[in-house]
Amino acid sequence: DVLRRIGMTNCKPSTTPLSTVEKLSAFEGTSLGAEDASRYRSIVGALQYLTLTRPDICFAVNKVCQFLHAPTTSHWTAAKRILRYVKHTIGMGFALTKSPSTLVSGFSDADWAGCVDDRRSTGGFAIFLGHNLISWSARKQATVSRSSTEAEYMSMANAPAEIIWIQTPAAARLWCDNIGATYLSANPVFHARTKHIEIDYHFVRERVTQKLLDVRIISTGDQIADGFTKPLAVRKMEEFRNNLNLALPG
Repeated sequence: DVLRRIGMTNCKPSTTPLSTVEKLSAFEGTSLGAEDASRYRSIVGALQYLTLTRPDICFAVNKVCQFLHAPTTSHWTAAKRILRYVKHTIGMGFALTKSPSTLVSGFSDADWAGCVDDRRSTGGFAIFLGHNLISWSARKQATVSRSSTEAEYMSMANAPAEIIWIQTPAAARLWCDNIGATYLSANPVFHARTKHIEIDYHFVRERVTQKLLDVRIISTGDQIADGFTKPLAVRKMEEFRNNLNLALPG
C-alpha cells in the first residue's frame, strides 16, 4: 500500500535499507519544495508504522525521521531506498513459535558518535522471551557521549526499563559487547569516575545488585542488536533478519 501511494510498486528492489558508505547529514542535498517535503513526511510517517512489524527497518526509518523538519534530495533518496528494500522483502514477517524457555533476554548495542552533524550516538536493543522477539528499539541518544563505554552504558539503561514490564521470576539476561559498560554495571568503584552520566542510568546497576538482571559480555560478531545502531552490508543484513526471526511465508 505504501509503495502504491508513492508510485513505486514496480521499483528496482534493494537488498539493504541504507547504504553502508554514505552517511546522511542535514547539510547534504538540495532542500525539497513544500509539496515534496510534505510527501516525504507522509511516506516516512507510514514507514514508522511499518516498524511495528518490521524491526529490520527500524534503524533506517529512525535515521530518515531525523530530517523531517528540513528534508533534502539526499534524504528523499534514502527514504526511497527503504521503500525499495520493502519491495525486496514484501512478504516478510515474524515467525513466532512455541518456546521451551521463558527466559527474558536482551541485546544492547550503541554506535558511538555515529551522527556526523552533532556526534550523538545511536542506541538500540532487542528483547526476547525465549527465542521470540517481543520488543525492540533504535533511537538517537539525547546527549553526546564522551566515550564508547558511556554510549553503550546509556543504551544498556533503556533495555532494563523495557524488560521490567515483562520480568519473569528468573533474572533477566542482558548481553552487551562493550567490556567497560559491562564492568560499569557491576562495579561501584567505576561509578565515581562517571559522575557526568545522569543518575537515572544507574538504574542498571540497581537491577544487577538486586539480582534481577544478569549482564554478560558477548562478542561484537554475535551482537544481535547491531542492526539497530548502524547500516549493515547484505550478508550482515540477512543474519540480522534471521536473528530477529523474520522470514518469508512457508
